[in-house]
Amino acid sequence: MKKSEKDTKRANELLAKMSPQEKIGQLHQVWGIDLIPDAPKPDDMVRQGLVGSMLYVIEPKRKNELQKIAVEESPSGIPLLFGSDVGHGYRTGFPIQLAMASSWDTEVEKRAAEIIAKEASADGLHWTFYPMVDICRDTRWGRIIEGAGEDPYLGAAMAAAQVEGFQGQQIGAPDHLMACAKHMAGYGAADAGRDYDPVNISEAELRNVYLPPFKAAVDAGVGTIMSAYMDLNNVPASANGHLLQDILRKEWGFEGFVVSDASAIRNLVTEGFAKDIKDAAKRAFKAGVNMDMSSFSYIQSIGDLLADGQITMEELDNTVRPILEMKSALGLFEHPYVEEGKLAEVVSDPKHREEARRAAQRSMVLLKNNGQTLPLKKDIKKLAVIGPLADSQDATEGVIGLFNEPGAVTVLTGIRNKIPDAEVLYAPGPWIKRDIPNAVSDIMPDFCGNKEKAAQTEEEAEIAFREAVETAKQADTVVAVMGEGIDMSGEASSRSFLGLPGRQTELLKEISKLDKKIILVLLNGHPLSIAWEAEHIPAILEAWQPGWEGGNAVADILFGDINPGGKMPVSVPRNAGQLPMYYMRNNTHRPESAGDGLFTSRYWDSQSTPLFAFGHGLSYTSFTFNNLRLDKEQLKIGETLNVSVDVTNTGDMAGDEVAQIYIHQRYGSDSRPMRELKCFERVTLMPGETKTLNFKLGAKELTYWSTAKGDYTQDETVIDIWAGGNLNAELHKEIEVIK
Repeated sequence: MKKSEKDTKRANELLAKMSPQEKIGQLHQVWGIDLIPDAPKPDDMVRQGLVGSMLYVIEPKRKNELQKIAVEESPSGIPLLFGSDVGHGYRTGFPIQLAMASSWDTEVEKRAAEIIAKEASADGLHWTFYPMVDICRDTRWGRIIEGAGEDPYLGAAMAAAQVEGFQGQQIGAPDHLMACAKHMAGYGAADAGRDYDPVNISEAELRNVYLPPFKAAVDAGVGTIMSAYMDLNNVPASANGHLLQDILRKEWGFEGFVVSDASAIRNLVTEGFAKDIKDAAKRAFKAGVNMDMSSFSYIQSIGDLLADGQITMEELDNTVRPILEMKSALGLFEHPYVEEGKLAEVVSDPKHREEARRAAQRSMVLLKNNGQTLPLKKDIKKLAVIGPLADSQDATEGVIGLFNEPGAVTVLTGIRNKIPDAEVLYAPGPWIKRDIPNAVSDIMPDFCGNKEKAAQTEEEAEIAFREAVETAKQADTVVAVMGEGIDMSGEASSRSFLGLPGRQTELLKEISKLDKKIILVLLNGHPLSIAWEAEHIPAILEAWQPGWEGGNAVADILFGDINPGGKMPVSVPRNAGQLPMYYMRNNTHRPESAGDGLFTSRYWDSQSTPLFAFGHGLSYTSFTFNNLRLDKEQLKIGETLNVSVDVTNTGDMAGDEVAQIYIHQRYGSDSRPMRELKCFERVTLMPGETKTLNFKLGAKELTYWSTAKGDYTQDETVIDIWAGGNLNAELHKEIEVIK
C-alpha cells in the first residue's frame, strides 16, 4: 500500500492539533465489551480520545454508539477502527485456509476473501487480522489450520490472493476490509510444534522460507502487519527491530502500520526480555510496533517515556501517522457509521453459498482410490454413514467467528441430499474429546455455536461402538466420516499424536472385517498421520473443515458430479517421530537414494518418506506431461527463462490437474534444496484434450538468500527443471546459468 498525499496531509493536520495523550490513544486497541463479561465499558476512554481501535465489538448498533462518541465527543473527532479475526468466513463459512491452499487456485482464494469482506464490512468491520501467512513444517502445530502449509512459493501466492480479495483495488474500496498479514515472523516454526514456543532459525531459513509470504502480502498492498508472540532467536518478534524496521520498512518499503498480537507487548516481561511494562512498551515502540493490541502497555507507559525523553515527539508522530493515514484511506472520516441491518441482506445472496460450495469442491484432495472405489453410483439402494463427525456442523464448518450460528450442511445431510431415494443409515459411534479442554471454550462456552456435550460414559461409548458396527453390517457401502473435533486444531491446540483421536481407528478396523466397500472422509484441521488407514482403507478423501457447503461438496465428489483436483500443501508424516517433515530439504553426503543401505540418511525402524507427499492428489481421470521445452540453451543472470509443457487428459472424464514446476540448483554459493516449487497452474481438461502451459523462471525465482554471502544472490550454476502433477515429477530439462 502506497500512501496518498491526501491521507498524509490529513494525518499531519490532525497531528498538529492533537495532544500527546490523544496521539498515544491512537496507538491503543481495546477489547469489545461484548466479548468479555463484566469488563469496564470503554466509552469514557473513547470520549477522551484514548482509544484508536477496538476489536470484537459484535453488534452494529454498539459500533455506531462508540463511533458517535469518538466522532462527536472526543477532542479531535478521530473515528475508531473496528477489527476482528475474519478468516475463512464471517457468516458464510468457506473452507479453512489450509484447505483453500489445497485448491492450488488463487482465484478461488481471492473470490472467497471478497465475499467474506463484503459480509464483514456490511456488519461494520473495517479491518481483518488475516491472512495468516505463517509457513509450517511441523504438523503438530495447531495453527497450521490457518495457513497455506509448508511451501514459501505456494504460501506467497495464496497470501497475495487473500490480500487482493480482502482489500480490493485499494484500501477503502467499497465492501472490502483492510487486511493484516500475520504473524511476522517464524511463528510456524515453534519448537516441537507447541504453540507460542520459542523459534530458532537461521537468517537464510528466515528469508528463504518464512518471509516470502509476508513480502508477497506487502507487494500486494497489505495495509497492516501483525507481529508474532514468540521469541525469535532470543529477541521476541514484537520487539524485533531487525524484522519490523530493517526488513519490513527499510528493505521492503512497507508504509502501513504494525499491530502487536493480543497482549504481546506486556508478554515481553513474561518472556524475560523486558524489565517491566514501561521497558516492554519502549522496546516494542522502538522496534516498530505502532499499535498495542489490548495489553494497555502503551497507554500506561508512553506518556512517561515521552516525559523522560526516552521517546521523542517526532518518534511519536511518526508512529501515529500511518494509523491516521489508514483511517483516512478507509474513508472513516467521511463515512464513520455502519448501516444497521445490512448484513442480513448481504448474507442472503445465494451466490455466497454457491461460491462456498465451489471452494469446498476445489479444496478437497483424493488421497487414495484403489480399485476405482470412487465414484459411487447414485442408484445405490442402501448406504451406511458412520462416525462422530458425520452429522457435526461444527466439525464441518470449522471456527467461523464470534457468536456465529452454525450453518453447515453436514456430510450425512449432503449424502442424503444427493441420493434421496436411497436408504442412508447413520451411527456416530463413540464421541471424541480433547484430553485438555480448549482455552477459548473456557472463556466462551458457546464459541461458534460449539456447545459442550455431556461426557459419555465408557458403557455408553461401548454401546455406540457396537451400534456403529451393526449399522455398517446392514449396507454394502460404508462412508466413515472421521477426523478432529472443532476444538482439536487452531490456536492453543497443538497435538503430539496425529492419528485419529478416540476410538475412530479401532472402529474402522472392526468395520474393515465386514468385507464392505469403505470410504474414509476426513474432517480435520491438522494433516493426520493415518498410516493404518492409508494401508487398509481403499478410498480416502481429505475434506478438511470445508465450510457451510462442505457436506454437499463431499457428496458431489463421492458420487462423481465433481472430479477432485486438490493437492496437498503439506507433507503428511507417517508418525510424529518424523517431524518436522518438509520436501524442501538439502541433500546429505549419504542420501538414502545412494541405494547401498549403509550409512544413509534414514531411520532404521521406519520409512523416511512421507505418508502423503507435498503436491499429492488423485483424480478420477489420468494425465500425462510431455514435451517440456525451454526457450534458451543458456540463461544469463537476471534474464527470464520461458518454460512450456503439454498436459493431456488421457482418461474418459473431464478433470483438473495442477501442473507443478520444480527446480534444483546443483551448486553455488550455498547448497540448495533437492527440489523447490517455483511455478504452478491448475487447469481443466476434457477427455483427450491437451493444453500447453507456459511458465517463467527469472531472477525472482532463482535468487535466494546466501549464508556465505550474507545477501541475496543468483549464482552461475546448472539448474534442473522438472514438470509434472506432483513432487515426484520425472519430466526433466536442465539449463546452465551464466554471467
